[in-house]
Amino acid sequence: MSRSMQALAYARPSALTSDRGGRLLGLETSGGQTPVGHEAHPQFFAGFLSSPQAAARGLLAVADVAAARYYQRTLRASLDPVVTANGDRLRFESFSGCCGVYARLDVLPEGLDGADTGHGTTNVDVNNPLRDALSRLTGDEPLHLRVGPDELAVTTLDGPVVEKKVPLPDRWLRGFAESQVMSAGFDLRAELTAAEAVRFLRSLPRGAAGAAGAARGPLWVVPAGATLRPTTRPVPGAVCLPGPERLAALQRVLRYATGLRVYGPAAHGGAAVASAWEVALPGMRLTLTLSPEPARGFSGEGGVLEALATDDAAADADLVSVLLAWEPRIDTADLAAQCGLSTERVRAALARLGTAGRVGYDVAEAAYFHRELPYDARRAERHNPRLVAARTLLAEGSVLLHADATATVLSGERRYQVREAATGVLSCTCQWWADYRGRRGPCKHALAVRMARRAEPASAAPAPATAAVPAAGEAR
Repeated sequence: MSRSMQALAYARPSALTSDRGGRLLGLETSGGQTPVGHEAHPQFFAGFLSSPQAAARGLLAVADVAAARYYQRTLRASLDPVVTANGDRLRFESFSGCCGVYARLDVLPEGLDGADTGHGTTNVDVNNPLRDALSRLTGDEPLHLRVGPDELAVTTLDGPVVEKKVPLPDRWLRGFAESQVMSAGFDLRAELTAAEAVRFLRSLPRGAAGAAGAARGPLWVVPAGATLRPTTRPVPGAVCLPGPERLAALQRVLRYATGLRVYGPAAHGGAAVASAWEVALPGMRLTLTLSPEPARGFSGEGGVLEALATDDAAADADLVSVLLAWEPRIDTADLAAQCGLSTERVRAALARLGTAGRVGYDVAEAAYFHRELPYDARRAERHNPRLVAARTLLAEGSVLLHADATATVLSGERRYQVREAATGVLSCTCQWWADYRGRRGPCKHALAVRMARRAEPASAAPAPATAAVPAAGEAR
């Protein structure tokens, strides 16, 4: 697995302290992007939280996911959460070490009291002593939140006193991109009251998924009156619950829950799919998005490959990116008017920006939001194995386009035939297509063909179709 070391530098450790006015939760920041450019220790917020207990537990839940691996649990995982200030709210995000769970706590305007919120994105220090202190937090005393150093610290900073170096696998970067692309296809499938939400979530298993559970296939739930009922098959209206033990972090906030909303794609066949589980809190939302299987991280889903393989949206994305200003909800119609582009082209540009982590997707509002991940998210494109392989095939002249919506791709000693259906979907004779049938994005051969067709001059005459030898020996 390709990885780099992510260096995080904080002016001091984040801490929960007490004074005469109540408690102070000071979250320290490291190397973030703001409207004025890169800042070593940006300041995003200083004010009170309307629901301090719920906010503390929500932050712990995001930290739980950042420190967890739900698959291959013996390996370590540690990545400080990312915080984005969108001018009226704060969003705390994290990814599990196994790349299969994406967590986000949205502290909405009604959850923030008495202060303006800045704009930008950075990492925040969530250390073990802070986690212990937040776990012990009780009572109704006010909780003052500071995201970034206070004014006194800003004037006296003389270099970082806390440094962390954490491994940042490329697949985690791809996971951020893939999860938002997948979420953009979700719809609201079920909504539960607080009491039913607590009852349902507490009934789920909390231990690791066993081999027997995996052999039985994915678990599905279907709305039944005021609650959700488990089912073994994806009946109409069902939502996939892949690895229910991966929702364990939601247990942190159940006593403050005001409801539960479940999002997912329409059930199609019996294959497992991703889903999002959102617990509504006073002035906040805590959402966990689960990959289709516990052993299957978001990074391999391939949903971003089509956007990365074309230059059509690249220029539009460059134009759209200039107009983004950490909006909490991106209005595509407004962007289209500013850019002089159609709404469809703006949506394609946003999908392209999402592949670099420059926008996220909020299923609750069915809208993108602007953020700038505090690391080189372009690695997700440069090191995507299928994309790299497809570009290599194209550069080597291994793609032969035909006039009948087919193409032949020479890969190693084998020839593969790629065919485009009337719907635009590309199929291939390789093992990857045989195994997944497009459920995890295109194979490298189909991707190379897509790139070749888009690069083909309009006046070029495709070659006549030739017989290709189907082969099934290559998985990627």
